Amino acid sequence: MSTHPARRLWHSLEALYQPALSVEHTRAVGKELGLRGFWMTLIAFRSAPLGAVDAATVVATFGGFAPEMVGKAVPAAWTLVPPATCVERRNVLAGELLREAGITDVIAGPLVARLAALPSALETTGRPLGAANAALPLPDDPVAALWQLASTVREHRGDGHLAAWVAAGVTGLQSHHMLVADLGQHEMMRELRGWTPEEWSEAAEALVARGLLDADSGALTAAGRELRDKVEQQTDELSWSGGLSVLGEEGVDRICAELAPLASSVRGSGLAPLFTLLAGSEV
Repeated sequence: MSTHPARRLWHSLEALYQPALSVEHTRAVGKELGLRGFWMTLIAFRSAPLGAVDAATVVATFGGFAPEMVGKAVPAAWTLVPPATCVERRNVLAGELLREAGITDVIAGPLVARLAALPSALETTGRPLGAANAALPLPDDPVAALWQLASTVREHRGDGHLAAWVAAGVTGLQSHHMLVADLGQHEMMRELRGWTPEEWSEAAEALVARGLLDADSGALTAAGRELRDKVEQQTDELSWSGGLSVLGEEGVDRICAELAPLASSVRGSGLAPLFTLLAGSEV
C-alpha cells in the first residue's frame, strides 16, 4: 500500500521544522530574550501564534505535555517577552539553522511559491494551532517562510492527530505510549514531556487494562497496533480533506521530490536530533 500523500508531505516538511527544536540554539536565543531555559523558550515559541495564552490552553492544544512542566513556562514567559516577539525570533532562528544546513534563498523560493496557497486553503475548525500558524504572515526571508509553512502544515496535522486520539478514547499522555511502544524510547519521551514516573506508569496501566499494551514487554498488542494504525490513517485523511488536497497528489509528489535533498541535508547536519530518534512518529 502506498503512503498517503498527506503523510509524505508531513514527513518531508518535518525534517525542516525540527531544527527549531535544537536544544543548544533554542536555549541560547531564549537567554538573549530573557526567557529561562530551553523548555520555557520552546513552549513560548510554539504557542506564541495563539497569543498570550495560559498554561491550560497550551496543555490542551499541545496534547501530551505535563501540566506542571507547561505551568513553569507560561504565562510567565509573556511577562518577559511578548508573543509577537517570540514569533519573529523563532522565524529568524529557523532561517539561520536551515541556512546552516545548506538551504538557500534560491532553493527555498520556488518551494515557498508552491506551498503558499496552503494557509488560506486549510480548514481550521477544531485546529487551534494550525489556525494560528496559518493566520501568520509569511516572513520576507524565503528560508524562514519555508520553515513557517512547514510549521503550519505540522500544526494543522497535529491538531487532527490529537482529535483522532481523542475520538479513540486515548489521552495525550497515553498516546505517547502508543507512539513509542516499538521504538524503545519510553524514558526519553517521558522526560521530554515532563511526566513523573508514576504518571507515566499509570497511563501504561490504563492501556494494558484496555488490551492495547502488553503488560510484560510494554509493546503494542494486536489491538493496540490496529488502533494506532487507524488513528494514523484518520490523521492522513483529516489532513488531506482539511486542505492539503489543494496541492493535488501530483503536486505533493513534485514538492516531496524537491524537498528530499533538503531533508537529507538537514538530517545530515545533526540539527534535527528528535527527528532522527523518532522518525515516523508524530510527537
